[in-house]
Amino acid sequence: MKSVKNIQKITKAMKMVAASKLRAIQTRAENSRGLWQPFTALLGDTPSVDVKKNVVVTISSDKGLCGGINSTSVKISRGLSKLNSGSDKETKYVILGEKAKAQLTRDSKKDIEIIITELQKNPLNYTQVSVLADDILKNVEYDALRIVFNKFQSVVSFLPTVSTVLSPEVVEREAEAGGKLGELDSYEIEGGDTKSEILQNLAEFQFSCVMFNAVLENACSEQGARMSAMDSSSRNAGDMLDRLTLTYNRTRQASITTELIEIISGASALTG
Repeated sequence: MKSVKNIQKITKAMKMVAASKLRAIQTRAENSRGLWQPFTALLGDTPSVDVKKNVVVTISSDKGLCGGINSTSVKISRGLSKLNSGSDKETKYVILGEKAKAQLTRDSKKDIEIIITELQKNPLNYTQVSVLADDILKNVEYDALRIVFNKFQSVVSFLPTVSTVLSPEVVEREAEAGGKLGELDSYEIEGGDTKSEILQNLAEFQFSCVMFNAVLENACSEQGARMSAMDSSSRNAGDMLDRLTLTYNRTRQASITTELIEIISGASALTG
C-alpha cells in the first residue's frame, strides 16, 4: 500500500510536469504551421510519387512513458520502407530520438544513415533544426524525403502524419510532366538564378520548415500522450490502493474475530 501511494505521487507529479511543458510547446507548434503551408500550396505534397531513392525521416521521443506514439511512428516507417521497396529502389532511414533508434536498429541497422538523439535537451528553435536539416541533406542522397511524425490535435488525440519533400530534380521532372507542380512555370522569377537553383533553394527551405514543424508537433503529441498515460496510471494506482485497503481491512477484521472467538471459547471452557 505504501509503495503504491509513492508511485501514485510520482505519476501525478509527472502529469503536472508534462502539462506545463505542453503549454510551452503548443503555441510554438501551432505558429510553425504557417511556415510549411505555403510550400504545400506551391510545391504540393505528393506521397504517391514513384522514385528510386527514398529516405524515411522518423521522428520520435528520447524518453518513454508516453503511450504508443513512438511505436506508431516506427510502424509507419517500416510500412513506407516496404511500400517503396523493389529491385531498382532503395530506402534509407534518418532517425531522430532514442525510442525509434532502439526499435529500428533491431531489424534495419544496415539501412540507417543518420541517428540524432537528445534533440529536445534544449528548447527547440528554427536555427537548431535548420542546421540539422542541412546536415541531413549534405550526408544523404535522396529523390524523396518522407518525414514521419505525430501531428498534435488535442491532449488525448494525435494524428500519425507523413510529409513528403522531393528533390529539386524530381520537382523539375514533375513540373514538366504537368499536374500541380506544373503551375511553377506560371510564376515570375526575379534575379539571375536559374530555375534549377531556385528549386534547389526551395527544396532545402521546405525541408527545414517541415522538419521544424514536425519536431514541434511530435513534442506536443509526446507531452499530451504522457499526460494521458500518467493520468491513467494515477487512476489505476488509486484503484489498486482501494483493493489493497479492502483486502487489508478484511484480513485484519478476520484475525480480530478469530482472537475474540478463541478468548470467548477459553472463557466458556473455564466456566464449564
